Amino acid sequence: MKISVLLLLGLFATLGAAEPTAAPDAPALTQLLREFLDGASRNDVATHERFWADELIYTRAIGQRLSKADILKEIKTEAASTPKPTETERSTFSAEDIRVLQYGATAVVAFRLVGKTNKAGKTETANYFNTGTFVKRDGKWQAVAWQATKIPEDADQKK
Repeated sequence: MKISVLLLLGLFATLGAAEPTAAPDAPALTQLLREFLDGASRNDVATHERFWADELIYTRAIGQRLSKADILKEIKTEAASTPKPTETERSTFSAEDIRVLQYGATAVVAFRLVGKTNKAGKTETANYFNTGTFVKRDGKWQAVAWQATKIPEDADQKK
């Protein structure tokens, strides 16, 4: 019984150490996210190379799981096979309601992704909840895991 109590106390002490800090790197992570979304709006391969860690696990809103290599291959294939979109066809991405939790050299960034696409003179807007897990290595943050969930059009998007 004493061993069980000691193990539990040790576990609680360890969990307590894993509490999020005040997210001192939240401004840097927010800036990184905004720069990434700007580059992603242009399908910039170099932006994706910097943002995603090599061991990335990305789960799309449609239930597909991708690696960094999958994402890069898709972007390169798309760029090579389709003409550059005009400004009237361009999709842009932005982040709203950004929340950052930091656990030392690990951080979780949750936000609402807003994608806007102009089609035939009309703007279509799609909203997604995104959650990314970042690891800081050699002074640089990279996403190691990502989850996207489409928000239904009739749902309250403020949650």
